[in-house]
Formats: sequence, C-alpha cells, structure tokens
Amino acid sequence: MKDASPKAIYLSDYTVPAFLVDEVHLTFRLHPTQTRVNSRIKFRPNPDAKDKTFYLHGEALKLISAKIDGTAISPHITDLGLTAQVPDAPFFWEAEVEISPSTNTALEGLYMSKGMYCTQCEAEGFRKITYYPDRPDVMAVFTVQIEGDEPVKLSNGNPISDENGIAKWHDPWPKPAYLFALVAGDLIAHADTFKTKSGRDVDLNIWVRKDDIGKCAFGMEALKRSMTWDEEVYGREYDLDLFNIVAVDDFNMGAMENKGLNIFNSSAVLASPETSTDGNFERIEAIIAHEYFHNWTGNRITCRDWFQLCLKEGLTVFRDQQFTGDMRGHAVKRISDVLTLRARQFREDNGPLAHPVRPESFVEINNFYTATVYEKGAEIIAMLKTLIGDEAYYKGCDLYFTRHDGQACTIEDWLKCFEDTTGRDLTQFKRWYEQAGTPRLRVDEEYADGSYTLTFSQSTPPTPGQDQKDPKVIPIAVGLLDADGREVQETSVLEMTEAQQSFTFEGLNGTPIPSILRGFSAPVILERDQTNAERAFLLAHDTDPFVKWDAGRALGKDVMVRMVVDDTPPDTAYLEALLSVARDDTLDPAFRALALSLPSQDDIAQTLFDGGQTPDPTAIFHAADTLAQTVAQHLQDILPRLYAEMAVEGPYSPDAEAAGKRALQGRALAYLNRMDGGTQAKQQYAQADNMTQQMGALAALLWIEKGDTQNAAFYDQWKQDRLVIDKWFAMQVSFAKLDQAAPKAAEMTAHPDFDMTNPNRFRSVFGALAGNTAGFHDPSGAGYDLMADWLIKLDEKNPQTAARMSTVFETWKRYDADRQDLMRAALQRIRSADGLSRDVTEMVTRILSA
Repeated sequence: MKDASPKAIYLSDYTVPAFLVDEVHLTFRLHPTQTRVNSRIKFRPNPDAKDKTFYLHGEALKLISAKIDGTAISPHITDLGLTAQVPDAPFFWEAEVEISPSTNTALEGLYMSKGMYCTQCEAEGFRKITYYPDRPDVMAVFTVQIEGDEPVKLSNGNPISDENGIAKWHDPWPKPAYLFALVAGDLIAHADTFKTKSGRDVDLNIWVRKDDIGKCAFGMEALKRSMTWDEEVYGREYDLDLFNIVAVDDFNMGAMENKGLNIFNSSAVLASPETSTDGNFERIEAIIAHEYFHNWTGNRITCRDWFQLCLKEGLTVFRDQQFTGDMRGHAVKRISDVLTLRARQFREDNGPLAHPVRPESFVEINNFYTATVYEKGAEIIAMLKTLIGDEAYYKGCDLYFTRHDGQACTIEDWLKCFEDTTGRDLTQFKRWYEQAGTPRLRVDEEYADGSYTLTFSQSTPPTPGQDQKDPKVIPIAVGLLDADGREVQETSVLEMTEAQQSFTFEGLNGTPIPSILRGFSAPVILERDQTNAERAFLLAHDTDPFVKWDAGRALGKDVMVRMVVDDTPPDTAYLEALLSVARDDTLDPAFRALALSLPSQDDIAQTLFDGGQTPDPTAIFHAADTLAQTVAQHLQDILPRLYAEMAVEGPYSPDAEAAGKRALQGRALAYLNRMDGGTQAKQQYAQADNMTQQMGALAALLWIEKGDTQNAAFYDQWKQDRLVIDKWFAMQVSFAKLDQAAPKAAEMTAHPDFDMTNPNRFRSVFGALAGNTAGFHDPSGAGYDLMADWLIKLDEKNPQTAARMSTVFETWKRYDADRQDLMRAALQRIRSADGLSRDVTEMVTRILSA
C-alpha cells in the first residue's frame, strides 16, 4: 500500500524527464497470480534535462531480472521504483517482472474481472505492470505480445498476428503509458465498419461476454455517430484501422480512452430497452462519444503533467456536451448540465475540497478527477467559445491540432493558439484555470428616460489556500423583455472584466424585465433582488429556455425555503406557474418534465446555508413531501390527460422525442400516484415493456410504500442481470425514509448479491444512501457511522473508489452542531484507521480542514 503521508507534488516543481523513450516492446505471459511481464525499452538521454538520474516508477512488482544493453544489472529498488547507472547514450533496458492480477482488488494496473484480464493505467497504474517512467510527457510507440490460453487477446493499435496462443499488436502513434491497455478473456464481438471522410475503412468491435451480445447495438450506433460528428464539426478523422471497445464489470470509472482499445464499465456501454432506462441510453451515448473524442483531445495531444488534466478532460467534456446537444436538443441538455454543475461542482467549490481547475499541488492524483476539472473545465471552454465566436473558436482548435499533434501540452499551449488566431490577450481569462471558487455576480439596475443600466459586481469567496481573488473575464448573455413579454433586446453578450462594471441599453419605452445569464453563459452564482412575480413572469414569457427554467427553479426554491423557515403554505403563484407549464403543449415535453420537477432537498439545504441559515434535513424532507403533495392536488385535473397524451405508440426507441414524452409522463405519474394511491403506477408496472416505465412505476409505488409485490417481482425477474440489480439495490435505499435509510443500507450489505469489491454495486448502496439527504443526515448519526465503517473496509481493497466516496462528507460544516460532531467523529475514525491509504487520507484530511 502507498505511503499514507507522502509529500505534496507541486506544479511549480515540474522538470522535464531525464530520459526519453523511442520504442517499447512488452511481452505478457498471462497467469492469474504469476503473470510475467518482459519489457524491452529503448531509452535516450534528454538533452534538455538537468537531472540525469535514471529513475523508473514501479509498485507491487517482483523483479526477476534487469539488463542494460544485454548485461545483467542490480538496480536500487524501493517500494515506489528503482534507479540504476546507465550510459550517457541511447541504450536498451530489459526487465522481467512478476505480478498477480487476480489479487489486484484496487483495479489499477493489470487485474482480473470475473476471469477476464484487463487494465486501467490512468493516472498511474502502468507502474503496477512494469518498471517505466510513468508520466504523461514520456510518449513512445508500443509493440505488445500477449501469450495465454484466452481466446481473445487485445491491446492498443493494430493487430499484427494472432496464432498459436500468441497475439501481437502494434500502435504506431506515440503515447504515454497511462494510455496502455490489454484485455484477454472469453469474449465475442459485435462487429461493424466505418468509412472515414477520406475513404478508409475502419473495423469496429464491441467485445462482451456471450450473454451480453444482445446489448451492443445502441453503443455501436453511438460510436459511429460520434465518429461522423467529430469529422463534420472538428474535422478530426480516426487514425487506426481498428477501434475496439470492451465491456468490463469491475471498473472504477465510467470508461477509459486507451488508444484504439477503449475499456468501458459495463454500465456505460451495454443497453437494451428491457434493461436500460432512457437516462442510461443518453449516458451511454455521451460516454462513448467522450472516450472516442479523446482520440484527438487526450491521445494524439496529451497532458504534459497531471496538473494539466483539465486540458484533455474539460475540453473533451465540452465536446461531448456539444455532441449530445446536437443529437438530443441543446436546451434540455444545457439545463441538465447546469443541474449537474450546481449539484456537484458548486458544492465542491463551496467547501473544503475546492481547488482550481488546474491545481497547484496534489498528494494523490486520483483524487483530482473531480467535477471542477471535468464540468467546470468544460464551462471554461464554453466561455471561450462565447467570447471569441464560433468561427474563431474552430480556427483556434485547428491550429491546436496542427501545432501540437503528438505532443504533451499545457493550458498555456492551448490558450496561445487562440491568442495567435484572434489577437486577443487571454492572460486575464486564464484566471478561470488558476483560481478556485464560484464567482458571485451581483446585479443592480436603474431605468430613466429610456435608458436602462445594469451594474454588475463580481466577487469570489476565499477557498483553501486562496484568500484573495482577482476579477475574471465573465461573458454575461442578456436579453430584455417588455411588460407584455415581448423581447425588446435580443441576446447580447456583455464582457465583464472589472470588479464592478455597468452596461447601458438605450431607446426603451419603459422599464424592461431583464433576462440575465442566458444559456448559463458563465459558471457563476447570480445574485439579484427579484420578486416571485417576476420569476413567474420569466417562467411564462422568457424566450431563453435556460432562464425560463431557472426562473421556475428559483421560484420553487423560494417557496420551499419559506416553508422550512417560516412554516408558510406553498405559494399559490408557484402552483399556478406549474399548472401553466403542465398545460402548455407548445413546450418540449422534456423541458416540461424538468420544469415540473421540484428542487432537490440537497439544493434547498445549500440555499439555506448560503442564506445564513442552518439547514435541518428532516424539516426539508417534510417540506418537500408537503409541496409535492400540494402540487399533485393542484394539478390533479390535468394529470390524467397529461399522462395519457404522453404515451408513446409503437416499439420502444431511445430517441430524444420519445424519451422526452416518457419523461413528462413519468413526472405526471409521480404526482398522480399521490392522488390515486398507486392505481395507475400498478397498471403501468404490469404493462411496461421497457425499463424506463417499469422502474418509474416501481419508484412511484415504493415512495407511497405500496410496492412490496412489484419490488419482489422486479428482483425475481432481473436477479440474473447485474446491471439491473444495481438499480434495484439503489432503489431500496433511495426510497427508505428518514431513520429507515441507514438500516435499509445495512440490510442491503447483507444481501447475497452485495459485493463490495464491485464499484458499481458498492456505489448502488452507498451512493444511494448519500443521495438520500434526510436519511443520511438522520440525527442519530447512523448513516455517518455506517458510511465510515464501509469506507474503512473498502479502502483495504480499493482506495480509489473509497476516496471518491468519502466526498459524501464534504458538506459537514453546513449542518447543526450535533450533526457536525457526529460527522467529525466519523471522519476522524476513518483517518485513524490502521493502514489507511494515502488516497483516503488526503481526502479526509482536506474535508476535516473545513
């Protein structure tokens, strides 16, 4: 296990590698506990390096032999790597090591998943396979030979041969070690082909276990759509003869973009109407696109060091968001992305885990695969595109691909391309990468004699290690409406660069109603004195879908906050606004489904905290339940019609139109269920021919505690399908109320199908517990204790997943003194556990520092 108290690594200490690699030859002789890995690597001294030490990373390796230019040597070995005396000229390093894939429960390096050999090398997993300079700025051409009895043996690049139990692969494109991949097992392929824009034929395969072959068609079509889109929008063509995807059950993340051999968590690629929801289909489409897009934004051009992680991840998230918007509609996609950003990244920015998009230091790089790097990183790309315009954005991207192909780059390299193509100075814009925290954007307004002035003030609260923040460049998209709801000022982008700045609109006939931050043009918190009447007006009349939705969201939050704080009944204006949305058949059904959804309980807790109140999760739960019941009563006359009209005729299709109708029908069912005691939900469950409707009906019934029969039937029907049973586990905990949540989660850990070593199954229970806000924060502290118990257990086997799950405690300072004491005790108990990994140690220490 890694040292639990290592020193931090700093961006400012970066030095170039002492040695560069020209070629890598690897031979694997596979065995569950005694895999032998032979490496033959051609090194040469880096003339730009000041430190000439020959150092190779290596962890949990048994060195059998080492040679330099054929002569045996005895290198100096530590737990983290080795050093050796080498020539001051190009030379070949040869080594043989032994590793044990079957006991590698951390799922980093080479490990086994239900009899299949597979790898995960990002960020620093390759050092668990063989000794190597495991850093992203060392790029080389790899040739791989795999020996074993497994019928399918895959690696990066193009196949050379496969005979007599030996498969050979060659990847002609230089890559860092974190993109290395190997898979071997009893697999079959769902195969297809793709013709590139230049006329080359590319063979495509999704490799799965035999029982999963019927769940590959959607993933394959998503891959082909992604390849076409990247050619048409970014001009990027695929560059190998073969593209392979492999579905793996045990995987810490969603997927991995290894060159030519993408390895996917099974949940992120396998889909069928019977076993997958509409949300699953959309997620799979997005993840397949994301990993494919990495071929250029991550593989052909990679990161100089891990501090530049957002260079590939933020950019690629933005690209997959563009793709999904083009496939499924930009308005609803944008709202969904903002919901995710506010729920995850804003919370991160507002707590002890806040860090810049490009951090200045880290202890364990696995802990920085965060919403800030991914989602906020994507928002920065979106702002850049907004500021310079579409034509200039794509021109800058073309220069980036041309100038830096085959290189390991920095944020400065990326921004310089746009400075060179536009002539703009992006020095101030770079602050978005350097400063943590979510800016607060305060707006005041003044109208006189046809002149309307908006005055904006920006400030960013202190974050760990950064007390003072300089003004950022903020693109603020603004439109103006008159009293009748007509747009008197079309969307214009105001470019704010000062701490306070005013913008004036002339020639108006009366005081307008501003529509600010259209399309959520910047990741900021907008602070403006606004009445509920104005919010209802914007919900009814605004032409911008995001502001229209956000006005309703703000109205709902205000209603719930007043219900919690003042015990006031739900505002009639809000109920009428929701009724108008339900009745408006001109609106996109998917948008209506979002607009009719109530703010989450965690959102209300954060809103109260931001307003100087101490949130009570139990009181919020009761307010949310009361509001949902009141909304159901207010909409009861229209709900049956809405439910019936949104029925989709014909065979199931995951397309956006059909999914949008099912989303609105599901929202109607959730309210209708409260009025008819589950009658419609039971009927839907009995007739459902797809997982979206089956799960929607079951969830509705579980909420009103009338779904025992259906719950048991669901398990019996799907107990052989591990991905569906992940959903079932999550539902058991998600719908347990208040003090029953922790006992239900504990009960599920005793279920025969619970497997803590499978990240999907662990997250299905404990992710659901954390998401059950009132249940996790029950005043008894049972949720905190159970979570701590299992994080300690999991850390012994899979530190990476345990560290990521520990973030459930990041908001502990939000709550009352008693809950704080209970959470602090749980965190301290985790930190004092024997043999705690450095992954979890770092996270818990940072959380406790709040």
